[in-house]
Amino acid sequence: MSKRKTPGDALPGPSGHVPFFATERGAAYLGESRELLRTLPDSSVNLILTSPPYALHFKKEYGNADQGEYVKWFLGFAPEFRRVLTDDGSLVVDIGGAWTPGKPTRSLYHFELLLALCREAAFHLAQEFFWYNPAKLPSPAEWVTVRKIRVKDAVNCLWWLSKTEYPKADNRRVLTDYSPDMHRLLKRGYRPKVRPSGHIITHKFSDNGGAIPPNILIFGNNDANGVYMSRCKETGLRPHPARFPIQLPTFFIRYLTDENDLVLDPFAGSNTTGEAAERAGRRWLAFEREQKYLVGSVFRFDPAGWEPIDLAQHAGTAVPAPEPSLFDSRG
Repeated sequence: MSKRKTPGDALPGPSGHVPFFATERGAAYLGESRELLRTLPDSSVNLILTSPPYALHFKKEYGNADQGEYVKWFLGFAPEFRRVLTDDGSLVVDIGGAWTPGKPTRSLYHFELLLALCREAAFHLAQEFFWYNPAKLPSPAEWVTVRKIRVKDAVNCLWWLSKTEYPKADNRRVLTDYSPDMHRLLKRGYRPKVRPSGHIITHKFSDNGGAIPPNILIFGNNDANGVYMSRCKETGLRPHPARFPIQLPTFFIRYLTDENDLVLDPFAGSNTTGEAAERAGRRWLAFEREQKYLVGSVFRFDPAGWEPIDLAQHAGTAVPAPEPSLFDSRG
């Protein structure tokens, strides 16, 4: 496969490695994330935004660690994450929950990971976020649809961690539309009064361009007709089986970075993070171990000028599922 462009001098890619493909703003690299991370300069990345493989009971095509080994595995990356981040940089980890094998109780692995990243890897918890996916199917089936003793699991945790107590952030970049009630208040004015809770609100409401969003993000994940999925279908390429919606990385990229800042996804998968960064005018790096996922991720970017890709060797019918690996992911 030939690349159309190479990253500019301002993009600090892994030393000694050639990108699998590149755009004007970013580059994707094929290889082990841990090895590629070691070649990045100190304090060169403004945001690490990733959805690593979850500690699920059943092994997935893209590889995932067992619950008992997950924290140890992820902590192996933490020193390099911290080294490459700028002092005002952030690490955002999208991590789904899991169930205790054979029991209707929840695993604590994602909470244990959060505590370990703060207590052992010296990260700070800037804020916890929760992604609610209304399109998620009822699961686990045994407890939700068969025995009917649990409700469906439709929320992922997003740990926003930082290298110092004051990471770069500006919530004015992610304002949402005001509610109808707030629009009425802005139009008619507000009479100061005591709320039922006892709080006294005396200040005047002003139009600041939108409402400050909560730490609950609501995005569906059913983009079956997007460019990436459509092109995978047209070419017979197996799409990555676990992708988050582009709105998710877009939110944090806008919130935590400035234009031309560098965003890294060390478990890139189909490279949703890179596409979001490209659209937002940020530079990006994507690391992925499985070549077929990077081949498909090209569809997320302008294909004009690219030399034809031999997809036959990557087609879903021709590529067997890889052996379980710990180095590729969602995205």
